[in-house]
Amino acid sequence: MNKACSILLLMVVMLSGCSLFEKRDDRIQEEEVVVNQPIIEVLAEKLQVPWSIDRVNQAFYISERTGNIVKIENDKIERQPVRLEKPLAKAAEAGLLGFVLDPQFLDNHKAYAYYTYRDDGKGQFNRVIILRTNGSVWSEEKILLDRIPSAAYHHGGRLKIGPDGMLYITTGDATTPETAQNLNTLNGKILRMKLDGTIPADNPFPNSYVYSYGHRNPQGLVWVGGALYASEHGPSAHDEINRITPGANYGWPVIQGDEQQAGMVTPLYQSGDETWAPSGLAAANGKLYAATLRGNAVREFGLRQKITKPVITSLGRIRDLYVEGDYLYFVSNNTDGRGNPDEKDDKLYRVLLRDL
Repeated sequence: MNKACSILLLMVVMLSGCSLFEKRDDRIQEEEVVVNQPIIEVLAEKLQVPWSIDRVNQAFYISERTGNIVKIENDKIERQPVRLEKPLAKAAEAGLLGFVLDPQFLDNHKAYAYYTYRDDGKGQFNRVIILRTNGSVWSEEKILLDRIPSAAYHHGGRLKIGPDGMLYITTGDATTPETAQNLNTLNGKILRMKLDGTIPADNPFPNSYVYSYGHRNPQGLVWVGGALYASEHGPSAHDEINRITPGANYGWPVIQGDEQQAGMVTPLYQSGDETWAPSGLAAANGKLYAATLRGNAVREFGLRQKITKPVITSLGRIRDLYVEGDYLYFVSNNTDGRGNPDEKDDKLYRVLLRDL
């Protein structure tokens, strides 16, 4: 009897050991530890809550939430004011957010922007506009989409022009989660429009800007091989990286993380009980790179293998990224009221992709 018990106990221990080993292997596939910090160059300092990066030729254009566009060219930094029709809202996370240059910018001097304003007596809203510059000052020229409901938090706000030439816009749920499931609202969505503000005929829902829905606070967009990926803030955890399909429902607030329900899409990656707070996205060499705010890192996500890891740390909150040539460029966001800025924050950095 004692011998039989001993054999049974040994088998239980061995099986338990196998189970623990398998779980550890799964975890390693999900996340690796940064071993070596790459060489990082500082290209610009003393940015004021930078939000979006774009570039044409050798000039960077960076939106600041405080209401400026910073032009950086040949080591010269020029802060250019933006004249808007409505004053910027002062709520947390609000301001001048998304910004992207027109494909013909060098000829037409146009860009697209997303900003938050308060309409006295009527509430707070976000709008998508065309900006035009005279070389030193930007001015609001045309409203493309207005009165996207806003709140203190969850504005979304990322703008990107896709490989199809359309303008894509992320909107947050404005702290009213149920709106993300309502196709008659603009909140909690990824929107798609022509550059003149009209609705494309091939959008998934007739006469609607809605491209995908069920989002909480998406803040990053990037294309890889024609496929669209988006980053999204979860509720204190369960942040997401999604592959976006036209017309698909990404579940918020019905499901989150790896939860499943018929007709809803679970994420490609999710942070579990950790918090990344992913913002801007970029891509290179079959990998996604996400700027993470609470994660205080640039985080890499494999598309061929499901492995994620932080590749740049110790610089605080990271807001947006941009890939060109051999380099990854990114901006910190320590001056946004939630970080610990030093006297030279915020900064534009670059790093060689091969060093990541």
